[in-house]
Parts: sequence; structure tokens; C-alpha cells
Amino acid sequence: MLDVAGRAGGLTDTTGINPVLQRQAPPSDRPRSAAVLVLFGGPADADPGAPGGLPADADVLLTQRASTLRDHSGQIAFPGGATDPGDDGPIGTALREAQEETGLDPAGVVPLATMPGIYVPPSRFDVVPVLSYWKQPTPVRVVDPGETERVVRVPLRELLDPDNRFQVRHPAGYQGPAFAVQGMLVWGFTGGILAGLLAVSGWEPEWDSGDVRDLEASLTAVGARLDR
Repeated sequence: MLDVAGRAGGLTDTTGINPVLQRQAPPSDRPRSAAVLVLFGGPADADPGAPGGLPADADVLLTQRASTLRDHSGQIAFPGGATDPGDDGPIGTALREAQEETGLDPAGVVPLATMPGIYVPPSRFDVVPVLSYWKQPTPVRVVDPGETERVVRVPLRELLDPDNRFQVRHPAGYQGPAFAVQGMLVWGFTGGILAGLLAVSGWEPEWDSGDVRDLEASLTAVGARLDR
């Protein structure tokens, strides 16, 4: 496994439209530790006929948080959560949380890299994304409706489709990349991580980053609401 350490090892926003990637806690803060599982599935072999060799049927595992939660209610997220004392580092946290939320078998997951922690201001978490490959997929489902409303494997071809990509602008001033797929709006932390990974994948076609839409209107379009 490749263990990425330091900001230099993380994703870098060369476009100026992805503020999530380099977000760090202010010096006066003591953030809480957390991790998420960025889990890609599909064939391991590249498809020579696809742009950048994008494997056929490649996908990523996403969840929708329960609308009753206090923080980030209804938002689309990677499986993950706060670190427990018994976890074996960020990888242990990400795998445990993913199993609790989706029912996946961690034995079939191959961790590839840990990215530098990214600060999430509303919850004050320093979140480590754990980039992984789903070598032996198992069925997934909503385990606890009180935490999660939906568990879905989203095809990367849908995320990469320029028709499904734009930026959103939050009333508080945040602006960043978003995806509209399968009746979901993927934005914020999750949208930023996905956009950063796709930008360096070699799979990404050109998309209109100048298409900036109101966040509330974009959420309404998919039947969601803004969590204030």
C-alpha cells in the first residue's frame, strides 16, 4: 500500500475551482479525526478502447446521509465517520464505518493510498480519504436508516459525462465542483474529492467549469434541500 504523507502528497487544484482539496484546520482549532472510504470497483484491467483506458463498468461507492441527522443531513458522502479508539489508523476507521453503513465485507477491499487529511468546518473533522479498490465486491445495502438513506454504486462514466458536471455556489460563499447523477447532487467535500481524483485520472473529458449554478436550486432539482 502507498501511504501518502504531507500536503505535497495530496491532490492539487490547478484550476482554482476546487477549494476542498487544500482545506486545513485553523491553528487555533483541535479537529476531530475521521476517515472515509473512497472505494472504486469494476475490472482491474484498462479498456484500450476507452479514453485514458477507463475500465468498463468502473464505479464508486456512495451513500446518502439520513435527512434526520444533525450534520450534513441528506448529503451524498463516501462511507466513513469518526475515529474510534480501537481503530487501526484511518484505514481501520474507513473499513469499519463502511461495513457498519453499507454491510460490505472489508476482506474484499484493497487499500491503495491514504490522502492528507481535509478539514470539514461544519463538523470540525479532519477527514482522511482512504483510496481503495474493491477487488471482491459484496452486496451493499442501507444497514441503519437512522444514519443512511441510500447506498449506491455510481458508474464513473456517469460522473465523467460533461452533461452531469457543473459548479455550485452556496449562499454562504462556497463555490466548487458538483455532479448530478442518479437523482443525487454530489457536491462539497465528496464532490471535491471526486473532482480532484478524476482530474488526474486521465479519463476526464473537457467539461464546462464556467457553468455555475445556485446550490439551493440544484438541490431542489433532485428533490433535496440545503442543510443550514
